[in-house]
Amino acid sequence: MENTSENIEKNAEMQTTGHLCVGLVAHVDAGKTTLAEGILYTTGQIRRLGRVDHRDAFLDTDQMEKDRGITIFSKQAETVIGDKKVTLLDTPGHVDFSAEMERTLQVLDYAVLVISGADGVQGHVETLWHLLERYHIPVFLFVNKMDQEGTDEEKLMEELKKRLSDECEDFSDPEEFDERMALHDEELLEHFLEGKAPDRGSIRRLIRERRIFPCFFGSALKMEGVEAFLEGLGMYMEYPGCQSAFGARVYKITRDASGQRLTHLKVTGGCLRVKMNMDAYMADPGEEGAAGQRVTGQKIDQIRIYAGNSFQTVQEAGAGMVCAVTGLEGTYSGQGMGCETASVLPVLEPVLTYRMQPPGACDVHGLYLKLKTLEEEIPELHIVWREETKEIHTQIMGEVQIDVLKSLIRERFGAEVSFDEGSIVYKETIEDSVEGVGHFEPLRHYAEVHLLLEPGERGSGLEFDVSCSRDMLDVNWQRLILTHLEEKQHRGVLTGAQITDMKITLIAGRAHQKHTEGGDFRQATYRAVRQGLMKARSVLLEPWYEYRIEVPQEMIGRAMNDVQRMNGRFDAPLVGEETAVLTGSAPVATMQGYMREVLSYTGGRGRFSCRLQGYEPCHNPEEVISASLYDPEADLDNPSSSVFCSHGAGFVVPWYQVEDYMHVEGMETGEEEPQEEILTGIEERKRRIHSEVIDEEELKAIFAQTYGNAGQKRTGWKRTVRTQDSTYKAKGTPKKQGREYLLVDGYNIIFAWEDLKELAKDNIEAARNKLMDVLCDYQGYRRMTLILVFDAYKVPGNPGEVQKYHNIHVVYTREAETADQYIEKAVHDMAREHQVTVATSDGMEQIIIMGQGARRISARDLLTEIHEARKELRALHLDPAPKMKRYLLEDVSPEVLKELKKKE
Repeated sequence: MENTSENIEKNAEMQTTGHLCVGLVAHVDAGKTTLAEGILYTTGQIRRLGRVDHRDAFLDTDQMEKDRGITIFSKQAETVIGDKKVTLLDTPGHVDFSAEMERTLQVLDYAVLVISGADGVQGHVETLWHLLERYHIPVFLFVNKMDQEGTDEEKLMEELKKRLSDECEDFSDPEEFDERMALHDEELLEHFLEGKAPDRGSIRRLIRERRIFPCFFGSALKMEGVEAFLEGLGMYMEYPGCQSAFGARVYKITRDASGQRLTHLKVTGGCLRVKMNMDAYMADPGEEGAAGQRVTGQKIDQIRIYAGNSFQTVQEAGAGMVCAVTGLEGTYSGQGMGCETASVLPVLEPVLTYRMQPPGACDVHGLYLKLKTLEEEIPELHIVWREETKEIHTQIMGEVQIDVLKSLIRERFGAEVSFDEGSIVYKETIEDSVEGVGHFEPLRHYAEVHLLLEPGERGSGLEFDVSCSRDMLDVNWQRLILTHLEEKQHRGVLTGAQITDMKITLIAGRAHQKHTEGGDFRQATYRAVRQGLMKARSVLLEPWYEYRIEVPQEMIGRAMNDVQRMNGRFDAPLVGEETAVLTGSAPVATMQGYMREVLSYTGGRGRFSCRLQGYEPCHNPEEVISASLYDPEADLDNPSSSVFCSHGAGFVVPWYQVEDYMHVEGMETGEEEPQEEILTGIEERKRRIHSEVIDEEELKAIFAQTYGNAGQKRTGWKRTVRTQDSTYKAKGTPKKQGREYLLVDGYNIIFAWEDLKELAKDNIEAARNKLMDVLCDYQGYRRMTLILVFDAYKVPGNPGEVQKYHNIHVVYTREAETADQYIEKAVHDMAREHQVTVATSDGMEQIIIMGQGARRISARDLLTEIHEARKELRALHLDPAPKMKRYLLEDVSPEVLKELKKKE
């Protein structure tokens, strides 16, 4: 087929790898490891055939694998099939270790699905088929154990087409081969009708696109059909394209015999070299640690190419190669490096939880901390510490994994542990959309987070998004909040189970310029999620199986009654000549152990298979919630309350009162400032004023009362009192009879106004002087007492100072005292009798001064006020109007007036 211009351009950026990664997947006991032995023996990689039952299989290297006769950990070996270099990955077949298998799928170029000819398509085979489809992996099928009695190649082929895909084709049957291949592609069919047989390149393309699934038959144990299968692999596999830039995908983490950490990965582009600095390739924008620090200085110490239990070191690994590297910390399964993106979340997850019983003299919490290191090696293993009962709980895939876990703990940590009977892993979601808010403000800390929690589709998991303006919250804080949302398994409020099937969107937040740290947003984020869950209508979810029951025809009624008893659902049964098949779904809690029951009442003639379908609403939620004895408000590790600060001390506000204390408006109003404090129009702000004289001694007394006598000289100055409501006055607040003060946080304003902020980058003193001049003009029009406060707390030995600058007062705080502290104390002293307004955009300072009875105005609104004052001044004194005097500017020439207008 001819390439389009788009494909040509894409191919120009790609390069062909000289390496293929092929994985073997199968239901347990299908003969997968035996087939791997046959492949390695036939290709000359091993000198003699090992056997699983003889405990000498080349790829079953762990003692637990030899004892049980099953594959537990994925292994790799290097070989050559046809003319292609291949890394062969042998994966676990037992359902309890299927998560280990799924992690391997993300690095495969091709998969070989091994099916037992004696058993046909079993339940776990269908699960594997769905996973291969999800990861878009081309598949070759090898039907094994065809030497056993009762196996029928034709019937098995029909079952593969019916149960898996109609695209399955028997490649060991030469009859009408070209015609069968052509039927899978319209263009090939047209050429076939013209007398042209499909070429191998076209068949390779169809296999690569998952439009044909080649099937081969044989017996790996007796080495029948293995050579033909390898010939087909070599003929119909092709090297994939890859990016020229470096990329890699991590698929598992292990430790070698000496305890050294190994990161197993596949190089998907470029080249990986020893001593290569990985900082640039591992950095994920926006992902930072709790303290905002990334792990740096990471280099590749060794590159190992494993073959069974042994390995050889190499200096570099090219695209397509699978290797294990040392020297990297913090890597995880599914991580993308360089140009490679992270993999999708795994489908298979544990549905059973067991309570661990450590030995009597064991430090339980210390053991828990050691066990947490196993989670990076076995991601599906969840170790949970229950603080209220001081117990360790584990979430795993099944009972066989329990025995493996016991052996790992004994070998790794020297502790003999046991587990009680397993229970179901429940999850929780919500029915309605709610806003969750969290605030964390102990002394010298500050963070506020607003989240929108929305229900998602079943099986969607957790999705995180941002819908928050960068003007409200800096993008770095937004990314940090997303990191905190993703880093933890948040617990629901019904049973304390993990939440799922929700979309959580950051819609608002606030940070403090000086006091906010990364950990503050962690606390605020966790509390916001929890507070939202407390308000929402929660739903308890439980895992459900999708099952297939095949029983003798006369027993189908019994099977249907059993499913109804188990609160399950079923489709119309498919009745054959001798057997009937019932399919449907049922809760895991009720269907556990049903296989033994089927075998019992059918006398061994029945077949039962199931796979995890997903989570659905619990069939007995009241019973489960009651039995859990979970009190969400008593869960101290997951608080729903928020912490606020008043008079220098933190206090806790319960979740049902938090909205009344929040500093940022909720999603209902969407406004940062309360409606009653929005500035009014120009005409409304024009008001009559009169003046009165007060002493400098009054301001000096306030300063001295706060910080002691600094020896300022006494001077006289004028101030004004408004005869109408103040611009800063909140509605419904009675007007005080005292004087009117405006306190301005100098540096807060400088760094909030863009022009001053730019000026401060070059000369901070110039920015201070410009602000002072602007405020002098503003005070001259508004006629209040204006006090500008600057931090001088870093000046050694500074005793503090108050200066007169034209018609305003400028305060420089003393050493170790901030402008915030001075303003808060001054407000505390003055606000009882006088009208006090504070100009700052510091959210924490705003709430404190409001609690003292003062009013506040943001830096943005103060700038708006100043601009409006200038417009009013121009309207009153510069713009010509009939019957209006111009006072001092009355006799100014038109040229001067024109110049003044330009400056305005």
